[in-house]
Amino acid sequence: MSLIGTLVGYVLTLFILVLVVRMVLDWTRLVTTGPAWLGQARRLSHRTTEPVIAPVRRVLRPVRTGGIAIDLAFTVVFFAALILRSIAFAL
Repeated sequence: MSLIGTLVGYVLTLFILVLVVRMVLDWTRLVTTGPAWLGQARRLSHRTTEPVIAPVRRVLRPVRTGGIAIDLAFTVVFFAALILRSIAFAL
């Protein structure tokens, strides 16, 4: 394994963890408002991941099914990060 591949793999792992945090915090917002730190954590996770998700969202619009919308951009970015991480660790 090369040092650069390992570093990129760890950065992508951290990015994937932030994506999971964003997903969980978005779901909890639907259930309850929660304490103030929850809102701050949600803003931080959005600020970290939105520069990557927004360009994909412009190409892949959310799919509307009745009263809900499924964000395909989030799913594509999540799986792309998983694939890139496995490639980076294989280098």
